[in-house]
Amino acid sequence: MSKKAIIVGASGLIGSALLAILLNDSEYSEVLALVRTPLNNSHPKFNQIAVDFDKLDDYAHQITGDVIFCALGSTKRKTPDLNIYRKIDHDYPLKLAEIAVANGVNQFHLISSLGANKNSSNFYIKMKGETEADIKTAGLYSLVIYRPSLLTGDRKEHRFAEGLMQSLSKLVNPLLIGGLKKYRSIEASTVAKAMDNLSHTDLKGIYVYESDEISEAGLIY
Repeated sequence: MSKKAIIVGASGLIGSALLAILLNDSEYSEVLALVRTPLNNSHPKFNQIAVDFDKLDDYAHQITGDVIFCALGSTKRKTPDLNIYRKIDHDYPLKLAEIAVANGVNQFHLISSLGANKNSSNFYIKMKGETEADIKTAGLYSLVIYRPSLLTGDRKEHRFAEGLMQSLSKLVNPLLIGGLKKYRSIEASTVAKAMDNLSHTDLKGIYVYESDEISEAGLIY
C-alpha cells in the first residue's frame, strides 16, 4: 500500500537526509514538504508548499497523509531572539501535531534532543522537554520522539565549534560504553534512516528513542 509522507524541516541536516531516503522508499508514493523557501527538487514523488509557519491553520486542509516527520529546529546563533527560537522549536511542532490529530494523520515523528527535560534550567533542554510534554498531550495515535546526541554530517553552513566537536567525537565515541553509549555522536543520515524504518511499523502510543537506540533502529532493514 502506497503512503504519503509530510516532512517539515527538509532543508536541515536531518531533514535533507530524510527527504532523500523517503523519495527512494517505494512504500511512499508522495512526499510533501512544508517549506519557507521552495527547494530545488524535481523528483516525481516530491511536492512542496511554501507556508507562513505563523499561519499554519491556513494550510491545515493541505496537511493530510499517513505520517508527519518534524525536523524543525534552529540555533541561538541563527535565532538570537529567544521568543522566535521557541516558536520554531516548540510552537510550530505543537501546532503541526494538533493539525495531524484533526486530519487523522496516524504517525508523528519528532526530532528532539539528548537530555530533553522540561524542568531543566538550560533554555534549550527545557524548551525541548516542554515541546515533548506538550505534544504528548495532543492525542496522536502514534508519537515517536528521537533524542539524538551530537549530530555529524555535512552541514550547509560551517560551524567551527561543531566541526571541532565532530572531530573529537571520533576519539571519544569508543570510550562511551554501557549506559554512556547514548552520548556517542550520531550521523544525521542514521537518524533519518531510523525515522524511515520506524514509520513502517505500527507503533501505537508514545515512544522515545535515545541516541544509541536511534542507531539500532537505523539498522532495522
